[in-house]
Amino acid sequence: MTTLETRTGGKIAVVGGLNMDLFIQGERLPHPGETFEGRSFSTGGGGKGANQAVGVARLARKPGTAVMIGQVGDDGFGRELVSSMEAEGIACEFTRVDKSQSSGVALIFIDDTAENYVLPVYGANATCGPRQVRDFEGIVRKVSVLLVQQEISMDVTLGCMKAARDAGVIVVLDPAPVRDSHPDDFLALAHVVTPNQHEAEALTGVKVRDVKSAEKAALELRKQGTPVAVVKLGEDGAYVASVEFEGYFPPFKVTPVATVAAGDAFNAGLAVGLTEGKGIQDAVWLAMASGAVCVSNEGAQESMGRRADIDALLATRPE
Repeated sequence: MTTLETRTGGKIAVVGGLNMDLFIQGERLPHPGETFEGRSFSTGGGGKGANQAVGVARLARKPGTAVMIGQVGDDGFGRELVSSMEAEGIACEFTRVDKSQSSGVALIFIDDTAENYVLPVYGANATCGPRQVRDFEGIVRKVSVLLVQQEISMDVTLGCMKAARDAGVIVVLDPAPVRDSHPDDFLALAHVVTPNQHEAEALTGVKVRDVKSAEKAALELRKQGTPVAVVKLGEDGAYVASVEFEGYFPPFKVTPVATVAAGDAFNAGLAVGLTEGKGIQDAVWLAMASGAVCVSNEGAQESMGRRADIDALLATRPE
């Protein structure tokens, strides 16, 4: 028996946040009290959940694989978000509208090192509730993998994770943004947890600075109950700990443009790989290539790679 077993070829459900991203590019952030001119401004679809759904839709070989479960406001941003996802082939019948709230937004500053700084206001995302759990429960038998993050109510995320586990659906948790606390059994409900360095430190207390400390954090996450821990090291690769495999994955060589949504592209690739029946090593390589293509492009959802480009990069993977 391998670490992860799932029904291949099913849908990938994404339960999470949808935001309109407002991008400002400039040399650096202003200092307190300083006005410092930026270089460019643009908008685009975002939110960790929606980003992952777009990543899945572009990667999956089977049309209609991605299902987005979440909420927008009754405004222009919300209508634009849903329209753009539908254009990607994402099933949006469970992307609900809360008429009492504005759609979520996120102000994203990108500096000259390609680092990003994100300030979100979650709006309708914050009023997700039991309806979203019921929506997921209604389709769970058609789902292979559930992707969740931490932008919406923890109760909603937890309810969907429990429903997925009961139905034999693989749960992939992106523990972002960082929360101050979690229910005791939270990590144990996920089959795969994929923190970056900052998130891994918040979950384990281990300061992740290099491969060795990433290994220590990954092993600590496994002690907390998750079968597979993937600690993402950004431009330095990733470390994976599981029963099936344990080891370091070196990065692909690309020229970074922006790191926005790289983690979302990674999780999309991981979910698609698992749905296709790949073992954890091959699924992580697909995730790594997906993340690398993403950082080579500007934007959030716009930066998600197409399967042909990701497969081409995957063919260059280090041996």
